[in-house]
Amino acid sequence: MKIFHKYKAFLFLILPVLLLAQCVDNQHHKELKLAHGLPVGHPVSKAMEFLAMRCKEISNGELTIKIYPSGQLGSEQQNVELLQLGSLAMTKVSAAVLEGFSEDYKALGLPYIFRDKKHYFDVCDSDIGKDILLSTKDKWLRGLCFFDAGSRSFYATKKQIKTPDDLKGMKIRVMKSKTAMKMVEALGGSPTPLSWGELYTALQSGVVDGAENNPPTFYNSHHFEVCKYYSLDEHASIPDVLIMSQWVWDQLSPKEQGYLQQAVNETVIKQRALWAAAEEEALGELKKAGVHIFKPDKTLFSEKVGPMYESYQSQPVVYDYITRIKNLK
Repeated sequence: MKIFHKYKAFLFLILPVLLLAQCVDNQHHKELKLAHGLPVGHPVSKAMEFLAMRCKEISNGELTIKIYPSGQLGSEQQNVELLQLGSLAMTKVSAAVLEGFSEDYKALGLPYIFRDKKHYFDVCDSDIGKDILLSTKDKWLRGLCFFDAGSRSFYATKKQIKTPDDLKGMKIRVMKSKTAMKMVEALGGSPTPLSWGELYTALQSGVVDGAENNPPTFYNSHHFEVCKYYSLDEHASIPDVLIMSQWVWDQLSPKEQGYLQQAVNETVIKQRALWAAAEEEALGELKKAGVHIFKPDKTLFSEKVGPMYESYQSQPVVYDYITRIKNLK
């Protein structure tokens, strides 16, 4: 937001030039730039390739998407800033990142806010999800859809986490998130915020005793080489979000917006299938690598974090979403 306010006056002078950077090749063709930090082959990256293919097919080539994967156009934060400026059309971020732009996103990061996978998808596809996606329009960021990013579970170097009691005295790496820290504290562990790049060495050296993440990330990070215990408690299901520059969206005709939204809607279905396959494959590979996988009684964990919900009564927007999500049948 700082960059947006600082250069607001300047933006209106250069915006037409920036929008031309979206590559309007001729009167019958617009090309949108989509950048992200994921490697080619990641299920979300594959989904964005599908999005580009379907957008071109649906529009008969009138609207196309050029993808820049693996951080080619900068970091996640830099891509978001480029969206706010209008010089990039789309990117992918975690819903946790968007908490900094709209408190509407906070409810999605709460532990066990979703009853199961179906409830998770139902919330994302409902008016609740639509309201959250559009809550950042005033920041020039338009949410297009939610992508499945699986569920985060605990893994450890020395012992299996079967109940919350097993977390006592354990240093657990968490994202730099107040919600994540409160959750680990509520479960009896000692939350230790660390950057992702430091984590492998920290696990290896004993700086932390464990961490938490979804199966594909646990496998692809090679953390299983030092963590042989994985407990599928699935405490948090924080979706990824495909976001678009509101500047760029407003420059599309209603017909072009329709092409893009149809392609996005189809991509959501495709991405969920891609993620499910990647998750199954990762769990299979983890077992082959000698990781002990355990499915604990989730109610033992969810009961411990229940009071966290009530702590949001002082934040009406967040508490309203908590209530709406819980009441969605």
